[in-house]
Amino acid sequence: MLPKVILVPTDFSDPSNEALAYAKDLAETFNASIHLLHVVENPLAQPWALETYDMSLDAVLADFKAYGQQQLEKTMLGPDRKKYNAELAIGVGSPFSEIRDYANAHHVDLIVMGTHGRGGLAHAMLGSVAERVVRYAPCPVLTVRQGDRRVTAAA
Repeated sequence: MLPKVILVPTDFSDPSNEALAYAKDLAETFNASIHLLHVVENPLAQPWALETYDMSLDAVLADFKAYGQQQLEKTMLGPDRKKYNAELAIGVGSPFSEIRDYANAHHVDLIVMGTHGRGGLAHAMLGSVAERVVRYAPCPVLTVRQGDRRVTAAA
């Protein structure tokens, strides 16, 4: 089955940008739309939440979401949004859960995501969002490491 809806989760890192470039190539090839998703971890679920006496956590979350929306708009500019029939979305919660749930809710055919390639202790401590998405996503997942994408120059 050819992908018609491609989801690109982004944390605005270089690997995420590489995945978006890959997804754009696929979208052009298959005439697919791109959904760009940024997940904000809920500040109420963070260990430091109890230590913020003078800040409204609702205000912190609103700031995180506003910043994420600005970054999404910078990452996928207006002409590209139109070209790829793009949807920009902000999720709040666990990145893995939000990606999986978004893919289910929007009938995503393919997830293209960057991976940081952490190994050893960093992987054991932080886990891998990409690894969990690959295991539990409702559709195929293409992971892109930085430098994996082969760019061809047009003459």
